[in-house]
Amino acid sequence: MINTSIQENEAVLQQILSSCEASRLLETKQFMQHGDTNVYEHCIAVARVSCLLADKMGLSVDRGSLIRGALLHDYFFYDWHVPDPGHRLHGFTHPKRALQNAMDDFALTTVEQNMILRHMFPLTPIPPRCLEGWVLCVADKVCSTLETGRFTQNTFARCFYAGLGERG
Repeated sequence: MINTSIQENEAVLQQILSSCEASRLLETKQFMQHGDTNVYEHCIAVARVSCLLADKMGLSVDRGSLIRGALLHDYFFYDWHVPDPGHRLHGFTHPKRALQNAMDDFALTTVEQNMILRHMFPLTPIPPRCLEGWVLCVADKVCSTLETGRFTQNTFARCFYAGLGERG
């Protein structure tokens, strides 16, 4: 039986994804992130892991902001693996680009803005100001490690990447 909080988190995630259908979020499926995982798959997995971490640690977070910030933290529209001067220093520069794109497409709370802008800490020197941002930082590192090591299909990780459709 699935844990009730997992069901609730998934319902909120699906509701937010539905509200994003008119945005450019689906375009992120075109761009690779880590290993064989695209940006869209990565962001959904980060949202799921963020919720799991918050639940397991008993943290009081704004669930909607946590999920929206996680879904939009890598809201950029290029393949950073392709050599291009515009992608130089991607790890340092993409949070600002993702935030600008997200602000162009969505009305963001200050928490969501801070999450997106600060999610690469400590690679970028300024830490998040909010608890949701700290949870996102950790979840992003967990998912990036699983993806880079190509562990997304192991028993632990499968639930975060399940139901995302065909890989390609």
